[in-house]
Amino acid sequence: MNIHEYQAKALFEKFGVPVPKGTPARSAAEFDAALASLPEGAVMVKSQIHAGGRGKGTFTNGFKGGVKFCPTKAEAKAQAAQMLGQTLVTIQTGPVGRKVQTIYFTQASDIKKEYYLAILLDRQTSRPVIVASTEGGMEIEKVAHATPEKIHKVLVDPAYGLADFQVRHLLFRLGLTGTEAKNAARLIRNLYTMYWETDAAMVEVNPLITTPAGDVLALDGKVSFDDNALFRHPEIVALRDLNEEDPKEIEAAKASLSYIALDGNIACLVNGAGLAMSTMDIIKHYGGTPANFLDVGGGATREQVVAAFKIILGDQNVRGILVNIFGGIMDCNVIAQGIVDAVKEVGLKLPLVVRLEGNNVAAGKATLAASGLPLVAGDTMADAAQKIVKLVA
Repeated sequence: MNIHEYQAKALFEKFGVPVPKGTPARSAAEFDAALASLPEGAVMVKSQIHAGGRGKGTFTNGFKGGVKFCPTKAEAKAQAAQMLGQTLVTIQTGPVGRKVQTIYFTQASDIKKEYYLAILLDRQTSRPVIVASTEGGMEIEKVAHATPEKIHKVLVDPAYGLADFQVRHLLFRLGLTGTEAKNAARLIRNLYTMYWETDAAMVEVNPLITTPAGDVLALDGKVSFDDNALFRHPEIVALRDLNEEDPKEIEAAKASLSYIALDGNIACLVNGAGLAMSTMDIIKHYGGTPANFLDVGGGATREQVVAAFKIILGDQNVRGILVNIFGGIMDCNVIAQGIVDAVKEVGLKLPLVVRLEGNNVAAGKATLAASGLPLVAGDTMADAAQKIVKLVA
């Protein structure tokens, strides 16, 4: 689960991570009060969407830049009016863009130097890793590619926690000394505490800045959380912005289905993540393009299969459906009955190829054959994939 920058900054403050003073506004009527809460002087105006590259983005109304430096509050108000309610297109949103429904006003900071800092899970070692660089404000992928020596990593033992010597190592690598080093050390420790206690999947600060006065501030913040741990954090679930998520993915979550929308035209309904990945691969192998990842899990019910079909048909790009089920725990006949009920309920008119294998497969195939539905049977994964690709061509 992702949250907005202003929400991340509020969490930072809660855990003692210094940030510039800021206030969100969700309507033009809130602009004056939000700006009045900030000190006099320059203001940053920031569009709030779940995507990076906002500063270089372009609005569909032609206005350029989703992050603006404004020398006065009056200009900040005028710039915010150009952003709120408009669709911002960035390198991460794709051409569709995201509608800006919140503006974040923050006090502009006097920057001495920019750094990069992030905490996430290193999957090779199953440990948290702190990633830091002197090249803040840049895309970290480009830094890693062009100057990998400027990327510094520290692996944290989850049983022990972040050690003092590891903090000192990071400070040395970043070239921080004196007051800056002291303030940065406190920030790093508090940021790690937040990462750990909130079950975050990633905490990124880009840029982390130092000021001429020796302060160290998180100028930006991007935070995502482990969905599997959200049951422990109702206060974080409350931060979820459903307007930023695909409605089909929201409906899938309600039905306990794993669904991710893709940009193809062949929908997949599969049980098991590994089989789902293999199904998408074989569709690509035979010249098709998958429209989604949809895993109904190992114990799907008839109701879940019906829900899955409705979600699939909510994607207007879908031109055909491939159902690929291997019945281990799953009963193939339960899936077959779900398919029959779903097709009748939604009035399916698209090509449908079904491949069943495993537990109670004979009964499942018999149920499909007796249904009288215009579906195509696939004997193997390869056979099913070739048939659906041909049908949507």
